[in-house]
Amino acid sequence: MRMLHLGLRVTDLELSLAFYQAIGYEVVGAVPETPIGHLAMLKLPDDEFVTLELVHDAEPVERGTDLSHLVVQVESMAGTLGRLADRGIEPTAPGHEGDDGLKTTFIADPDGRRIELVQWPAGHGDRMTPADFQTKGNEDG
Repeated sequence: MRMLHLGLRVTDLELSLAFYQAIGYEVVGAVPETPIGHLAMLKLPDDEFVTLELVHDAEPVERGTDLSHLVVQVESMAGTLGRLADRGIEPTAPGHEGDDGLKTTFIADPDGRRIELVQWPAGHGDRMTPADFQTKGNEDG
């Protein structure tokens, strides 16, 4: 079993597509008429498959009640924030840098959902694994 993708309801499809494309998502395809609305399928450049589906059903989205946040890995926090600023997208809170070099900050999509940007420290793999939760004396997690 594996997770295929996450579906997000959006209030304004064009505005949301512009936002997610500014982050780096690519539109893979669309299904304009379904029982749940117009669907836009997106993926990030390094993903093999669709990871995000935007669902537009012409109903307003109630902010802050459906999801904590999405997480997107970036190669360079400074470079990413510069590109986003050029498109009018600013962090919603000050960023954080851990002692190990992990960098994080949050932005918000047009419907107010938080997107966490993460730059892994040097030498870290591309994904979070059980090893990220192991500490000395607690090798089981």
